[in-house]
Amino acid sequence: MSETEQLREPLALSDLRPKMRFEGRVTAIELFGAFVDIGAQRDGLVHISQISESRINRVTDALKVGDAVTVWVKGVDAEQGRVDLTMVEPPERTMGELEPEQVLTGKVTKLAPYGAFVDIGVGRDGLVHISEMAEGHTNDPSEVVHVGDEVQVRVVKVNRNKNRIELSLRDIPSEEGDVAPEEGAAEGEESLTTMELAWRNAMERHGTSLKVSTHEKGQRKRRADIRRQQAAIVAQTLRSKQG
Repeated sequence: MSETEQLREPLALSDLRPKMRFEGRVTAIELFGAFVDIGAQRDGLVHISQISESRINRVTDALKVGDAVTVWVKGVDAEQGRVDLTMVEPPERTMGELEPEQVLTGKVTKLAPYGAFVDIGVGRDGLVHISEMAEGHTNDPSEVVHVGDEVQVRVVKVNRNKNRIELSLRDIPSEEGDVAPEEGAAEGEESLTTMELAWRNAMERHGTSLKVSTHEKGQRKRRADIRRQQAAIVAQTLRSKQG
């Protein structure tokens, strides 16, 4: 540790938050893990299971006192004076942070007859069931997406007990709100969302045209009205909090 670092006030444990990243130095080795100085009031503990993604039999196989290491805060118990660290980079987000109706960007990792798996950065892929891939009937997930595609998905349900995430490609709110039909569009024709356009193109590649029924148009209009109402409620809530 440099002289400048030694002169700094140590970080209070209450200032530490999960996923904070630090460059630290190993100060002690134990059978169960290693203690690391991250400049806080207490050294943090990297449990042996958190040293590497692969299995470590002995802490000394991977670390020694004085090693410079990159660690992330895993948990803090200020009352007990305990800081848990990890050398395994945490995912961008955790399952505990997921909530229904969240819209996230992910990447398609696998296709199955019943749907597509999408990596949304929580360490476990979510499933877009085939019934949630498009407004109309889908015979095969490959008609809509392919492995490697970057897609926007909506969280439908999170079952933390079973480690399952249900996602949807349907009813994704537009970031810019609902767009009015373009000038020159055929009378009575409704502007399609990005997902609907992708679906129409996929159907046309397979020799099938996408027909939008009057009933479907009515459903979309109702969903658009609901999204506008939700946006107005959120905006009003934010204004009241700022006021």
